[in-house]
Amino acid sequence: MTYSNPRIAVTTLHGKTAALAPALMPKGFLLDLVAADTDALGTFSGDIERQGTPGEVVLAKARLGMKISGLSLGLATEASFGPDPLLGFMAVHHEILAFIDDVHGQVLLLDHISHDTNWQSKTVRSMDEALPIMTSTGFPEHALLVRPNILTPGAPVYKGIRSRDDLSAAIDELAPLSRDGLARVDTDMRAHMNPTRMHKIALLAERLVQRLCTHCSACTAPGFGAQSPLYGLPCADCGAPTGHIRAERDGCGVCGHETLYLRSGYADPGACPFCNP
Repeated sequence: MTYSNPRIAVTTLHGKTAALAPALMPKGFLLDLVAADTDALGTFSGDIERQGTPGEVVLAKARLGMKISGLSLGLATEASFGPDPLLGFMAVHHEILAFIDDVHGQVLLLDHISHDTNWQSKTVRSMDEALPIMTSTGFPEHALLVRPNILTPGAPVYKGIRSRDDLSAAIDELAPLSRDGLARVDTDMRAHMNPTRMHKIALLAERLVQRLCTHCSACTAPGFGAQSPLYGLPCADCGAPTGHIRAERDGCGVCGHETLYLRSGYADPGACPFCNP
């Protein structure tokens, strides 16, 4: 164990320690749950807008837990869901895990992008119109939330719905509160209400453990691993740099030591800003 105090402040309101503990605790880490008001940084239901980018929010969450607990290690996750920007008919899940290590002075950001998500949203007037989203999202194991389709300040949003009766009552109450007479039914993407998302968080926890068990050959700090790639693979015709990756790299967030894995070959001229402007 690299850390004399292996306690990690985990900032969550939504039971994420259940997904994190199986990977981290066998390696000697202890998870201190910090039930801070992370909803203040943004909610999936849209009643509170996210305060910053997902990367900024996940770091703010982790820092908040560290401040409250006084611990030098902090961990949080943040997710985004929506249509794939390239394949608009498919939903995409982007989960980010932040591990802040003030013992060594580094931040590890790991992410997972997948189409394996049950995120959906549907506008309905009645319970009958909600039956398709119930079936396709895995209800009631995966919860739903209901809000007026046109959300006005102070309008109720019902979350964590796992019974047909509660879903029907929510639609009947909230649809008339929207100017268009519609209620919006969404998958409740909070981790403790969505086993599919919890599985992705568990995968990131396993990757974090792999990183923390990998030490820098230069300074021996834990966390040596994948960094953002280097771009600029040369064009096959003119040799100018392109937007294609020229090297993968592993690096240390403490001393900056890195190992490059250069790609051989050249980029197709079709990707060259000079040959194909």
